Amino acid sequence: MIAIIDYGMGNLRSVEKAFQFLGFAAQIIDDPARATEASHLVLPGDAAFGDAMRNLHSGGWVKCIEQGIRSGKPFLGICVGLQLMFEESEEMGTHKGLGLLPGKCTRFPVGERVPQIGWNQIDIQRETPLLEGVPTGSFFYFVHSYYVTTENRDECIATTDYGLDYTSVAGRDGLYGVQFHPEKSQDRGLQILKNFAQMS
Repeated sequence: MIAIIDYGMGNLRSVEKAFQFLGFAAQIIDDPARATEASHLVLPGDAAFGDAMRNLHSGGWVKCIEQGIRSGKPFLGICVGLQLMFEESEEMGTHKGLGLLPGKCTRFPVGERVPQIGWNQIDIQRETPLLEGVPTGSFFYFVHSYYVTTENRDECIATTDYGLDYTSVAGRDGLYGVQFHPEKSQDRGLQILKNFAQMS
């Protein structure tokens, strides 16, 4: 069962429906205890970074996520879910993240229209099971004002150009995050969700 974490933020239902459309068992869970039943964990998000972290802490999700990853469950962060995986964000102040990957979130430079809304391409930097069957240059749907900078070069899987080249897919060893919304990105997005669901 793919568990979609409900911490009071984000459009969870569209992610759940996308997995179900692909034929995978997926459920929105609002109790960390239920994560023990899951084979995969998904952290979506459409929210301010600080508010999202407060909800994760108050809901008991931080320990649950850390335990799930330690036990080897594939993990996918979507949009703000990707940003939360990192150490820090400067969105409306400085906020500590989950610290699953080293790096931080920064606002797009002055002069760029924010938020970035719409379709943009990814430039694949290294091969990974998450992007199997997805060619470099593929378009995905983005909505965000902040971007991730990865400290470890090997954890930058793909970049996107929006005034600068930033990390749009990050991760390692079953721990992944995407800045775009795969559930809103038609066939290429569904391919990514399928690849993730098939990880063991």
